[in-house]
Amino acid sequence: MAAFRDRCLRSRHLENRHLENRQPAIRKERRVTTDQRQAGARELRRIRAENRHLYWLVGLFSVFCNLLMLTGPLYMLLVYDRVLSSRSVETLIALTALVAFLFAVMGVLDGARARLMARIGARFQARLDRRVYEAALLRASDRRDPRAETALQDLDAIRALLSSPVPAALADLPWTPVFLGGIALFHPALGLLALGGGAALVVLAALGQGFGRERQAAGLSAGFAAQAQADQMRAEAGLVRAMGMQGAAWRRWQHLRSDALSQMTGAADLTSALTAMSRALRLFLQSAMLGLGAWLALQELLSPGAMIAGSVLLGRALAPVETLVGQWPLMSRARRGWVSLATLLGEAPPAPPQTALPRPRARLEVAQASIVPPGDRQAALRMVSFTLSPGQACGVIGPSGAGKSTLARALTGAWPCAGGTIRLDGATLDQYDPETRGTLIGYLPQRVELFEGTIAENIARMAEHPDDVAVVAAAQKADAHEMIVKMPEGYDTRVSPRGGRLSGGQIQRIGLARALYGRPVLLVLDEPNSNLDNEGSQALNQAIRALRDEGGAVLIMAHRPAAIQECDLLLMLDHGQRVAFGPRDEVLRKVVANHSQIQASAGSGAGGLR
Repeated sequence: MAAFRDRCLRSRHLENRHLENRQPAIRKERRVTTDQRQAGARELRRIRAENRHLYWLVGLFSVFCNLLMLTGPLYMLLVYDRVLSSRSVETLIALTALVAFLFAVMGVLDGARARLMARIGARFQARLDRRVYEAALLRASDRRDPRAETALQDLDAIRALLSSPVPAALADLPWTPVFLGGIALFHPALGLLALGGGAALVVLAALGQGFGRERQAAGLSAGFAAQAQADQMRAEAGLVRAMGMQGAAWRRWQHLRSDALSQMTGAADLTSALTAMSRALRLFLQSAMLGLGAWLALQELLSPGAMIAGSVLLGRALAPVETLVGQWPLMSRARRGWVSLATLLGEAPPAPPQTALPRPRARLEVAQASIVPPGDRQAALRMVSFTLSPGQACGVIGPSGAGKSTLARALTGAWPCAGGTIRLDGATLDQYDPETRGTLIGYLPQRVELFEGTIAENIARMAEHPDDVAVVAAAQKADAHEMIVKMPEGYDTRVSPRGGRLSGGQIQRIGLARALYGRPVLLVLDEPNSNLDNEGSQALNQAIRALRDEGGAVLIMAHRPAAIQECDLLLMLDHGQRVAFGPRDEVLRKVVANHSQIQASAGSGAGGLR
């Protein structure tokens, strides 16, 4: 007993030294660095720049659209100063026809510009859809990372901004000084009035952005939290109703919902007030421009046509500013989405091209593996080593929290090693493409969840075109074929993410068939018989024997003795460390002997106290 304690202490000391050496690297991996965010931003800018030729077209159309915007003021100027003074109907007809043609051309160009921006946004989203989806999926293993949960919404926000009137307003904004200069040509006083009004609109926009940014961010955060809780309660609706949790669940959701509504209402009120003030100020400026022009005309310093033209030009000059003010919430949301996506893509860079490896043998080597779960700083598995050869089955036992499920996730490649290595036929797991690795390593998690679709699609891992022969073969290996064909629509029976009317045992057997789909060389089963009856346990043992006979290897994380009947090796974990490894019966004898010694020591200690 003393020797066993000494071995444990030495192992823990070596593990602590190993983790101390690894701590700087772990902290570096966990920390969101500026370099990562910049790398993600560069990737976004590079993809946005792929539409550079379309941006040039938008800019060209904007030039002609803004030039054609001078049509209205010039028409009014000529009508007031030429047509009315000459009383020439022919001139009026000619001018009107020309103006109608120019406005038609402007409408076509403006519509083409809007269509181009819509397609730029769609192409940007289509180009990033898969990349963002995979990055979010990679980071979703860290449940505390909100960027993974909102990644697709962030991409939608950027696409919405690119397809909105904002890019066109930004393209028109450089023409604002041109129009203001044109007004000043009529009279410097008109130019000063226009310049002051534009500055006032910009100040209003800046104030609104400064005061509304935090409220909008807080409202969005609370809204996401409320939506997440609603999704969870809806997914567990049966449990909520069965345990009488409706009222408590509703109150918790209502609290988050009220907070989100309060924050969003405050932000909306601020935005509405800002938009209303901007519109009122612009209309007042146009009227003020008209009044100042009339006074100048009375002083014979300005013609009546210039008075009207100046008012129209002012409206056109300030239109981009008013558009940007009105679209400020959309711009703020897209900006937050851009920063969040840049961070996410920087943390999850695209995987480099990998050389395709041949189909490996079922030889698993785990050498001094330490696993830190995503989002944690403490290792859940410490310096674990063992080897598994083709045709062998190893049971992994230990108390709850010993690290069995952590080991299962590490063996499938879902959680990387913070220290040590895990090799399959000599190659580390990251040398295999994730999709290829998924076909080589079958995995049955502790909590099996099905996806929306048919049973066949779930067994085929949601393949677009399932291989019917492989689906049936996997179901037969899991001894689930007869169970499935007895269902109303057999393999085409649709199931929900929580299984619908299927029992826990049926879901687990379908999950086992999914793990066996594609003839994996390594099978990792986490509590595979937790919901199985005696018939299901026999089917599980038969599937394990069949895979071993084919030269595969099996690891079974188990609490029940029935799950390790087919195992010839046994690995015992405790507090994330390997306590024992070897032939099943030998390890079991050691465990029983150690347990008896501990009980005997406890009994003698109690007697001494008495």
